[in-house]
Amino acid sequence: MSTTTPTVTEPRTPSQPAREGGRTGAVLALARFEARELLQQIPVLFFFALYVVLVVLRLMSKDGMDDFPVLNTVDRRTQAAPLLFALAVFICANAAALRSRKHGTAQQFGVLAMEPWRRTLAHVLSVLPYAGLTALVVGAEYTREALKPGAIGHGSFGELAVGPLSVLLAGVTGVLLARLLPSPFVPILFVIAVYVLGVLVSGLLDADRGWVAGLDPVQFFTSSGGDPVPTDLLGRPAGWHALYVTGLCAVLTCAALLVAGGRTRAVKAATGLALAVTAAGVIGQLPGDTAALDAARRTASHTPEKVQSCTAHDGSTYCSFPEWSVVRDDWAEVVDRVRSGAGGTAAETALTIRQRVYTDGGVETDGALDPSTTPGEVTVGTRWGGNRVPEFAVGVATVLVGGSEDVTTEPMCDARAVTIMWLVLGHDPTPMATFRTVRLDDSTEGSGAVLAPTNGLGLSGAQTTVIRELLDRPRAEMTARVKAHWAELTSARTTTAQAAKLLGVEVPKEADPCGE
Repeated sequence: MSTTTPTVTEPRTPSQPAREGGRTGAVLALARFEARELLQQIPVLFFFALYVVLVVLRLMSKDGMDDFPVLNTVDRRTQAAPLLFALAVFICANAAALRSRKHGTAQQFGVLAMEPWRRTLAHVLSVLPYAGLTALVVGAEYTREALKPGAIGHGSFGELAVGPLSVLLAGVTGVLLARLLPSPFVPILFVIAVYVLGVLVSGLLDADRGWVAGLDPVQFFTSSGGDPVPTDLLGRPAGWHALYVTGLCAVLTCAALLVAGGRTRAVKAATGLALAVTAAGVIGQLPGDTAALDAARRTASHTPEKVQSCTAHDGSTYCSFPEWSVVRDDWAEVVDRVRSGAGGTAAETALTIRQRVYTDGGVETDGALDPSTTPGEVTVGTRWGGNRVPEFAVGVATVLVGGSEDVTTEPMCDARAVTIMWLVLGHDPTPMATFRTVRLDDSTEGSGAVLAPTNGLGLSGAQTTVIRELLDRPRAEMTARVKAHWAELTSARTTTAQAAKLLGVEVPKEADPCGE
């Protein structure tokens, strides 16, 4: 009789790659779970919805200048809106990392196979989808503007990356604080401290010139509210700044892993690489050849013809910085419309439309452009559409009537102001609305200032009355009268009352401060 000895199969020990693959899968599974948990937090939902609504409302605005967006300002405009959403992600990511401590289950994690630093990594990864959502909104906003027929110039990927990176940085910082200072009050105190520090630093440093401002990951790229300038005059190292913020996110992530006990070779190597990337971003933002940049800005401001290209149209020349070539045809339409009402040699006068920028007080700062003394030269700015169209028409009409822009340096107490405004409004589809728009006081009665790219006009009450009377008469009749009496109407010796008689309208009864 024989006996059979049973074969004992020893358990198979998983290989190292299999174990690592299982751990990675577990981390990703936990990250997906935590991402879904963040999505259920009211602050995250509310502020993301608010962020999207603000972007949609901005895109739906009806300002005429929005039809001609300058893309090197559009990309920076995307940076401020995500900040409240980033704050919500910061607070909720911190709360998620403290959930086990809050519910008294932190000790139970000690029996699990997943190390604390891997759970920390999962919390960091759970923030990535929200940075991705921000990137989608930023991309949609920029694409919407860039696809407009009147879009001017181009944007910067580095500028567009700031918004999504700010959300990622906020979430990573929240997780790091949960590991360093595990208290629910720390996020609020941290926000207050950052705000106070930002106020103090902004008071001590010039945020527009000091390179230290580049160390601020969120507030670095801001516009000063002035007119746009060509991209190469901005002097903003957007790509290096984006690299710096990316490296900072990686450094804080590695710091959180190290605090949680992740002192593996991979984490240490990643920490070294992250520090190198961050340092490269800082070095890349150091001031370079500032003398060359200042010289380029002076050239663009004082001798723009050296860096501009020109296009000829119907006898006139249209010169602009290369990024603005797309709007030259629109300038030409305004010039043709204004010149169609002129008489004498002005109807055939060759004009030079010269784009100008103000950089004496820094780029994108408020500043007035001096009238050009060059005969036949008309100034146009870097914003177009909306109110800028009739203001440009005022500049064109001024040069057609007075010969050059500097004629406005002295008050026009004569018929020329009436003639200029007739050229601006006579062939406008909505003359009274445009008259109201182009005046500083938004009215069509009494004295007031008329806006232009350089010096505007000052209209007396009598001149305003004559202009309104002209607009009430048949357009063809008034155009014929203006052309027939062009020499008298463009003379400084012709009074406003005399201009009214020449044009066949009632002489204003109010007293004219010009001394008629």
